[in-house]
Amino acid sequence: MTADPITADASGTFKLGDLPVHRIGFGAMRLTGSAAFHLGTPSDRARSLAVLRRAVELGVNHIDTAAFYFSATRSANELINTALAPYADDLVIATKVGPFRDYYGEWGNAARPDQLRGHVEENLRQLGRDHLDIVNFRRQGQDSIAEHFGALAELREAGLIRHLGVSGVGPGHLAEALEIAPVVCVQNRYALDRPDPVDDEMLRLCGEHGIAFVPFYAVAGEAGPQAAADAHDDTVRDIARAHGVSPAQIRIAWTLHQGPHVLAIPGTGNPDHLAENVAAGALRLTADELTRLDALHAPTS
Repeated sequence: MTADPITADASGTFKLGDLPVHRIGFGAMRLTGSAAFHLGTPSDRARSLAVLRRAVELGVNHIDTAAFYFSATRSANELINTALAPYADDLVIATKVGPFRDYYGEWGNAARPDQLRGHVEENLRQLGRDHLDIVNFRRQGQDSIAEHFGALAELREAGLIRHLGVSGVGPGHLAEALEIAPVVCVQNRYALDRPDPVDDEMLRLCGEHGIAFVPFYAVAGEAGPQAAADAHDDTVRDIARAHGVSPAQIRIAWTLHQGPHVLAIPGTGNPDHLAENVAAGALRLTADELTRLDALHAPTS
């Protein structure tokens, strides 16, 4: 007999505002190709649709996406709409606005505050929704995010957005946002092998405020949008062998161990990797293993 697969509820639950989600979610960036955006070869459409449907079957109820997640022939939002609409009542879809790519896939200038409504409406159209569960403002070098976040807060008041988050921010930006409207999540780059004092501080501040901290590139690490990491420290490999799992699963497990408010959104277009990612939510690392892994995250002098 085949054992029942491990599902996302094994990772625990956290609330994004009033929306409970399992702490293992799914990032849609990898659905469109072998690497993010236009950097790889486009994915097989049927396989991507199957991955999304399987994610939901495995209990994933938090999907992260964006209108600018597209390759030469694939759009993450369109795939989500096709695979999952009509959407389950408990499915939370988070998107982000600020960055912009034109119809040719070229990156445009960072959005002005008055352009964000268009970004929100494009996500609504692609996803086939009348409102967005969560919209993150993705900072692109702005010293202040008050005007941009304020523009999104107005759209929240108008009913187009349910909850707001911020991405790529530091403590000052979070403080600005909280003066304007509630913040349910912070999406920052964060990984085991990528120490950053600002992001470590954001992890701590989010815990204090009861805000979800949602790392991106937690598995990819320094590879970022290019591909999932295939180079792992010996410590990660040793601990993976001890648990009989992959190094990527250990990276996800370490991420979740950083606090009960931390959510993981690993992405993949591979159904086998999907099952492994979800199963990582059930891994429990020992105190000794965490100490050894934490040493990899400590800044080098």
